Amino acid sequence: MPFYLYQIAYTPEAMKAMVANPQDRTKAAEQLVEALGGKLHHLFFAFGKFDVICLIEGTDDTMMAAGAMAVAAAGTVSRSETVKLLTAAEAREAMTRAGKATGAYKAPSAA
Repeated sequence: MPFYLYQIAYTPEAMKAMVANPQDRTKAAEQLVEALGGKLHHLFFAFGKFDVICLIEGTDDTMMAAGAMAVAAAGTVSRSETVKLLTAAEAREAMTRAGKATGAYKAPSAA
């Protein structure tokens, strides 16, 4: 199954609610991911432009999109980003295919 890096930034209201009532959001994330047929490997709170970063193993892109839509529909996220990840073996296969196709691509020219 493919892996995804899913990152979210909470709305100020959501963060205010968690400060008033501290909570671990891992269980809620696990329940959503499992309901869609995936597995949550890790959930981290983070510094930076995103408040939470998740490593998710999903069945396919549609499953991951459904999860992101469900989270967005809750209204507690101001920004999110999903990155599809490749294993080292998948990246090597991509490199091999790229090497075979290198002559098929022509770079843009100035004139």
